Amino acid sequence: MQPDVTDEQIVRRALADKEEFALLITRYERKLARYLERLGVPAREDREDILQNAFIKAYRNLNSFDPELSFSSWMYRIVHNEAMSFFRARRARPTVHYDEEGNTLLAEMKDDAADASAISDLRLSSAELEKALAVLPARYRDVLLLRFFEDRSYTEMSDILELPVGTISTLIHRAKRALRESLSGRITYE
Repeated sequence: MQPDVTDEQIVRRALADKEEFALLITRYERKLARYLERLGVPAREDREDILQNAFIKAYRNLNSFDPELSFSSWMYRIVHNEAMSFFRARRARPTVHYDEEGNTLLAEMKDDAADASAISDLRLSSAELEKALAVLPARYRDVLLLRFFEDRSYTEMSDILELPVGTISTLIHRAKRALRESLSGRITYE
């Protein structure tokens, strides 16, 4: 792998030499598989199928990629759309998988709370957070996953979800409030 070469440079080279696209797959395969798992794609085989479809779509549409934008955001958008198609085809509701990155979300919720002392001692199991995230509307769940689990900037989220940055900000605020309300019955205090 070539860490000093940008994604956009690799894209330009891949347009001339299809073997170069393998570098992008190597860079993004694990990150995107983790993202799909967090989105709730249950089986490894399903995640691999979604990724394969997404990388094929990305390769086929490489000519339409705008090098002024982030390749990372473009790739996440393709994978996100493929995952949503997967859920629609199976009429399944995604279930979010929580891990240590969820602590960032909980810490920010504590900072944002109108009565910070009310949730300053918030402790949740991963199963409780997964349940709370699973019942949120998809648009709220998506922004929380991208921001707090995938560490995406508002601009990247705007590109991935194809929404204005202001809308992303509003959705994050509302999503945290909805999650806080969803967790209200599950909070345990020290």
